[in-house]
Amino acid sequence: MADITNTKGAQNGAKKKKRSRKKKILWIFIIALFFLIVIAVVVSGKKEKIIEVQTEKVKRQSITQIVTATGKVQSETKVNISAEVSGEIVSLPFKEGDEVKQGDLLVKIKPDSYYPQLKQQTAAIKVLESNIKAQEVNMRKNELDLNRVKELYSKGLASSSDLETAQANYDGTIAQINSIRAQINQQRASLSAVEYDISKTTINSPMSGTVTQLNNELGEKVLGTSFNIGSQIMTISDLSKMECQVEVGETDVTYIKLGDTARIQIDAFTDKVFTGYVYEIANTATAKGTGTQEEVVNFIVKIRIFNDEGFDLRPGMSCTVDIEVNKKDNVFAVPIQSVTTRDDDSASFKFNEDKDKPENLVNTKETKSQKKMRPKEIVFVVENGAVKKKEVKTGISDDSYIEIIEGLAENDEVVKGTFKAINKDLDEGTKVKVDNAKKKNKPDSE
Repeated sequence: MADITNTKGAQNGAKKKKRSRKKKILWIFIIALFFLIVIAVVVSGKKEKIIEVQTEKVKRQSITQIVTATGKVQSETKVNISAEVSGEIVSLPFKEGDEVKQGDLLVKIKPDSYYPQLKQQTAAIKVLESNIKAQEVNMRKNELDLNRVKELYSKGLASSSDLETAQANYDGTIAQINSIRAQINQQRASLSAVEYDISKTTINSPMSGTVTQLNNELGEKVLGTSFNIGSQIMTISDLSKMECQVEVGETDVTYIKLGDTARIQIDAFTDKVFTGYVYEIANTATAKGTGTQEEVVNFIVKIRIFNDEGFDLRPGMSCTVDIEVNKKDNVFAVPIQSVTTRDDDSASFKFNEDKDKPENLVNTKETKSQKKMRPKEIVFVVENGAVKKKEVKTGISDDSYIEIIEGLAENDEVVKGTFKAINKDLDEGTKVKVDNAKKKNKPDSE
C-alpha cells in the first residue's frame, strides 16, 4: 500500500515539473516574440519612406498673363431722364423696351399750376407799363416848366428857388420812371422763370435709343430738381454700343493698360465668348466697407464689346472678363503648382550674425526691415530617384503655367503633384517614385 502511494506521488511530481517546464517555454516564446516585434518596428521606422509624385519636364512655350474680374454689361451712352419741375404726368407715350428717336416726346407734366403765376406776372407788367406812361407825361410837363423857369431866371424874372424846385420836379420824375423800368425788368425775369418752368413740363428725347428703364406710370406725380436731384422717370440707352464695367482690385489694376485685349463671358450666353478691349480705366477708387476689416478697394475698368453677330445684349447682364495684360513667347515654364515657398534661413542667419556689428547699431528699425526674413520660391527636381530643391526666379503666369526666369534648364524633370507632397512632404534628398499614369490626383488627406 505504501508502495502504491509513493508511486502516485512520484507521478504527480513529474507532471508538475512537466507543466512548469511548458510554462517557462511559453514565457520564453512570448518574450522572444515581443523583442522580435520591437526590433521589426525599429527597423521599419528607420526604413526610408518613398513618396509617390507626378512630374513634368521644363519646356518652352507661350504664356499669357490675365487679370480676371466680374461686373455688369452696360451701354456706353445712356441718359437718365429726370423731372425738372413738379407735377402730374399726363402723357407717357413710350414703355420700357420701346425705340425712340431724338426729339420724340417722352413725358408731359401737367402745367396747370403754373398758369396763374403766368397771368399774375403778365398783369403786373401791364400795370407797370401804364404807370411808366403816366410818369412820362409828367416828365414832359416838368421838362417844359424847367425850361420856362430857366428862361425867366436868365431875365431876372424868377428866383433861384423857383429854378431849384423846377429842376427837382423834373429829376424826381425821371427817377420814378427808372424805378418803374427796373420793376418791369424784375417782373419780366419772374415771367421768364414761369415760362421756363412751363417749357420743362414737356420733355423730349435728347438722343436716339431704347427705353431701358421706366420708373413712373401715367398719372403719378414727380418732384422737380428743386427737391434734391428730382425724380428719375426713365433711362434712354444706345444699345448699339455696349461695354463691360468691371471692378478690378488695386493690386491688379496696375497691370492693365488701355487697348488690352479681353475675353468676355456673359452669363446669358454660355456658349459664346465675346472679345473686346480696354478703353477706360478709372483714376479714382471705389471703396466698400470703409473703416472696417472688410474694406475693399476697387477700380472701375470699362471694356468695349465687339458684337458683330448682333446678340441681344442688355444692360445689367452679369459678365466675367479675362484681360490679357502681358504675353511672352518661347519662355521656360512649369506647372504653376510646382512652385512653392520655403523660408530663407540663410537670410535669417545673416541677420542674427550681423546685427551686432558697429555699422549696424544705427537705425535698428531700418536694418531689421531690410534683413527681414523672406520666403524664397523653389521647385523640386527629380534626379536619380530623389528630389533636389532648386531656388527659382519666376515671371508672369497664366491659369496653368508660370514663367521660370532663372534656376532651371530645359528638360529638367520637376515635381507637379501631389499638392501635399510639394508643400509638406518633400525636402532635399527625399526618395520618390514617379507615377505619371494618373490623370487626376485624388484629394490628399491631412
